[in-house]
Amino acid sequence: MDILYPRVMKVKPQTNLQHVIVTAIKEFLPFPKNLIYPYIQKKQYGMVVHVKHEGSSHLFSEILKQQAINLKAYEFDFEEDLALLQYTGGTTGFPKGVMLTHRNLVANASMCKAWLYKCKSGEEIVLGLLPFFHVYGMTTVLILSVMDAHKMILLPKFEVKTTLKTIEKQRPTLFPGAPTIYIGLLNHPDLEKYDLSSIDSCISGSAALPVEVQQKFEEVTGGKLVEGYGLTESSPVTHANFLWDRPRVKGSIGVPWPDTDAAIFSLETGEQLPPGEVGEIAVKGPQVMKGYWNRPEDTAESLKDGWLLTGDLGYMDEQGYFYVVDRKKDMIIAGGYNIFPREIEEVLYEHPAVQEVVAAGIPDPYRGETVKAYVVLKKGANTSKEELNEFTRKYLAAYKVPRLYEFREDLPKTAVGKILRRTLIDEEKQKLNDHQEKEA
Repeated sequence: MDILYPRVMKVKPQTNLQHVIVTAIKEFLPFPKNLIYPYIQKKQYGMVVHVKHEGSSHLFSEILKQQAINLKAYEFDFEEDLALLQYTGGTTGFPKGVMLTHRNLVANASMCKAWLYKCKSGEEIVLGLLPFFHVYGMTTVLILSVMDAHKMILLPKFEVKTTLKTIEKQRPTLFPGAPTIYIGLLNHPDLEKYDLSSIDSCISGSAALPVEVQQKFEEVTGGKLVEGYGLTESSPVTHANFLWDRPRVKGSIGVPWPDTDAAIFSLETGEQLPPGEVGEIAVKGPQVMKGYWNRPEDTAESLKDGWLLTGDLGYMDEQGYFYVVDRKKDMIIAGGYNIFPREIEEVLYEHPAVQEVVAAGIPDPYRGETVKAYVVLKKGANTSKEELNEFTRKYLAAYKVPRLYEFREDLPKTAVGKILRRTLIDEEKQKLNDHQEKEA
């Protein structure tokens, strides 16, 4: 994209990059808006445009006009050669480059197609709100749609009113998303003015789907919304609840997708655990990465005997449904007790004034960590810390009840709407450091 061109050229001397091909949204607009594209490119960035490959910078529109010269097939290994380095979201640490092969991505898109077995090839309309630079959007929107000839409706970013208008006008049937997206739509004051009845199937990913959000969204649309599960290292989907014909289980991430094995392993012994016991969720299948780019130690820690250790704590019930208790790294240890943020968040989402919430363990000189809840209220709603405290005590053990509350206008999120708990914890640590320096 043209807006990224200056950044690329700034770092180009430090790379082996030979050619930079530039395009812009304006170039694909109808006449006469598309005519101003070359002028903007040259004037704004001082680009030297070469019709032939004589320089390093090229306009995509000019390349399309050229005749193919000396084309030859590129031999590659479908199962072993990398399709891309997909960087993790960095929600629990520094982002790592996940090595995904062509087979990984095609396999996961094929699984998605099999899961949507009632959808008809070439007849579905997919709402693409998830960015394609994130593996979730790339697989469940882009690759799936190309594979099965579905129409895609692409929106550059999530804006509530624009999305509501688009659904009413374009009539999408498939809507992969994230909880924050569905929450944003449901809490818009003009929601009832829009017809969302075209939506038939939605799989929610990237974060836990609150039960009340699932139920309300299905009431509004008449479609199905189920929770799925995955991670960048698995291209990304490994589990989902059933959309049709079979029961779905509230609070569960569902069952493994076709050709995917899943198990729970003990954190202490490393042995596989029976149903009902909490341990680390592990998966195995053709969608699992080769490893982390230039990080052999991290790769060895995550991949063991063909199993991908997800870093998520959970359990499997007697029927084979899986449940995520929480991230291993997100678990709060307060006064010697293990506390899972997800349990606290599920309770607070039940409060009628709460739109978004995240719980985190922040430093505490006495308890080691203490529970703090960051809350975004629904528009026009009011509540107090005292009221939320009284509400949570009805459903949680005393040691799990948040000691601190902070009301915010919004919460930090990734590109797909996953709340960045680590950013909030880092803010708290910085506040503590600043206070200690001031005291000293």
